[in-house]
This record gives sequence, C-alpha cells and structure tokens, in this order.
Amino acid sequence: DRLMPPATHLYLIRHGQSAGNAEGRFGGHGPTPLSDLGREQAEKTAKVLAKEGITAIYSSDLIRAVQTAEPLANLLNLPIHKSEAFRERNVGVLQGLTFDESKQRFPDDYYALINRNIHHVITDGESYRHLLRRITNELRNILRNHNRQRIAIFSHTGAICYVTLHLLGAIHRHTKTTPWLITSNCGIDRFEFRGPRNVRVLALNDTRHLVKVTGNDAFAAR
Repeated sequence: DRLMPPATHLYLIRHGQSAGNAEGRFGGHGPTPLSDLGREQAEKTAKVLAKEGITAIYSSDLIRAVQTAEPLANLLNLPIHKSEAFRERNVGVLQGLTFDESKQRFPDDYYALINRNIHHVITDGESYRHLLRRITNELRNILRNHNRQRIAIFSHTGAICYVTLHLLGAIHRHTKTTPWLITSNCGIDRFEFRGPRNVRVLALNDTRHLVKVTGNDAFAAR
C-alpha cells in the first residue's frame, strides 16, 4: 500500500456547561460563564487533548468558550486565538429566554429554529446560513495556515452542528432544512484532512473522557 500523506487533524469542541445551559436558556451571543460542572468538564477535556499533540488553539470569543479553552492552553503553553466567527448563532430576541418563554413570546422564530429552517433570520439575529458562512470562511483560512498540524477549535453546539454538516457534504445551495447533530458540553468532533476534498470523520460527539464527570448522558441542554 502506498503511504498516506500526512494529515491535518481538526478537533471541534463544544464549551463546557454554562450557567445558561443549566437553566435551559438560549445562550446565543450572551456572556454566560461556565458553571462549576462546566469548569470540571473543561479540565478533563484539556487533559485528553493535551496528549494528542495539539499545535494551535482557536476559540469563539464568548466567555464560555474561552473559559473551556483556557485549561488546554495552560497545559500546552499555547495562545488562544479568539474569533467572532466561531460564536454561536445570534438568536436575537430569543437570547437569554428559556425554551418555553421563547415558544410563548416568539413562536415563529422559535419553531423556525427548532425545525432547522436554515434560511430563517431570527428577529434581531441571524440565520443558520449566516452562521455557516462566517464559520466556513474562517475555517478555510485556518486549515490553510495550519496544514498538517493539529487544530483545536472551541465553539458552540449550533456552530459545531452546521460546520460538521458542511464537512459531511450534507448542505448544498438547495438545502432548506437539516438534521440536528447533538454535541454535548465538551463533546469532541474529530476530523482528518488529507486534501481539500479528502475529509475523514473519526468521531462525532466523543464524550468518553467525561463519563466520570457527567455520566453517559449525551443529550446536554442546548
């Protein structure tokens, strides 16, 4: 067999449990920090990723993502490159509301979101198409700048869902709705790139490192 070319490895990590997650609220672009459980999840995740030879760390600039990235950055003595591009979807008027409050006060926005209508622009917010555009533009640059390296990106459940669907080839110009890929708090999606169109999916929502902290529940709060 011919030797495979060296690969670029990408790790997409959802932030640890936030105070908003614990209360069942839409986080959006809100400044909700990690809960005590979230900080413990972040520490466990850092210990696992530190063994995998991570060479670059990127993060959403929202505090819950940065706080999740910090333990790994400290272990590896690497800087955290913060970017608005990896923020969660801007959920506009739904930000900070519980799911029940959203359903009652803004039913059109709520149901378009949970039905994953990718064109719907939430009032005072953005659409899933907008979310995907800003993430993929940034990711393309990162993969180019860190070819054959191991890159960790700390982000959010909706952002990770849509970039993963994109990498799976599950979204095209005519797509109107999509499935939802659950990523638990501090779950890890792992990918290999051996060329621009040669993507290997190694794992989705890997939470093996969290069993002692969170248990086996993969269905964390949105």
